[in-house]
Amino acid sequence: MTRLRQIMLEELERRNYAPSTIGAYLRTVEHFARYFRCPPDRLGTEHIRQYQAAMFRTWKLSPNTVTQRLAALRFLYIQVLQRGWSVAETPYPKKVLRLPQILSQQEVARLIDAAEPPFHRVLLMTLYATGARRAEVARLKITDIDSERMVVHIRGGKGRKDRDVMLSPALLDELRAYWRGLKKKPTDWLFPGNKWHTANRPVTTKVLWMACQQAAIRAGLEDRNIHPHTLRHCFATHMLEAGADLRTIQILLGHRDLEETTIYLHLSNKHLSATASPLDRLTLTSRRTTPRND
Repeated sequence: MTRLRQIMLEELERRNYAPSTIGAYLRTVEHFARYFRCPPDRLGTEHIRQYQAAMFRTWKLSPNTVTQRLAALRFLYIQVLQRGWSVAETPYPKKVLRLPQILSQQEVARLIDAAEPPFHRVLLMTLYATGARRAEVARLKITDIDSERMVVHIRGGKGRKDRDVMLSPALLDELRAYWRGLKKKPTDWLFPGNKWHTANRPVTTKVLWMACQQAAIRAGLEDRNIHPHTLRHCFATHMLEAGADLRTIQILLGHRDLEETTIYLHLSNKHLSATASPLDRLTLTSRRTTPRND
């Protein structure tokens, strides 16, 4: 590990950045240095501008990814190298808001029923029943399932925030069946890693991703690009359609800002169909033209 990388790692850890963010920032700086074949402390504003252009032109990265990489370089230059940073010369790209893919409740049921082996089934049920992120589900501990209060404790979620979500009775039954089927009972993690689920570490997030992908193929939904976050979006949208208010959904999802949660208003069939188009309020003269035969 180079001295510069060690200093950056220490500065990120001192500020209590999430491990995933630390990894992403370090990888960005390494890629930046490899691209110019030069140590990053010898590169300046013009190199950052060239790198930003290449992210769009050469690698076709999304605006959100470009923003994250620029944030990593900004941290390097301000916090590690103690240099200035000009937003005017290296502006953040405009954000692009794309509506996420949503499945109907019937399609979610098809997806879960198609999951094999049973371990994948309980993972998908947990994702949908809690609305948790895949990393949050992977890191659930046995003690996080509170059957007395019927809540699931999400520890150290995004932004290092804890929160509680409801524990579905159907999910509790599935978890108990899963527990009875384990040959070796875990002592810490709810979903232990390795093939036999006996490791002293949690399952990887890749396993949750593959569980979604394989179940989607079996359910005939492979063209829908389903991944773990899809079930989180479905959780929020279906909650909204069932009558839950946005503030409650915000708390359950662990969103910092209510504006993040309002995206589900665009996805809820209940809210879209309940709003009439202004065209329906106009009084128009009935005039239908008959196509002419030329």
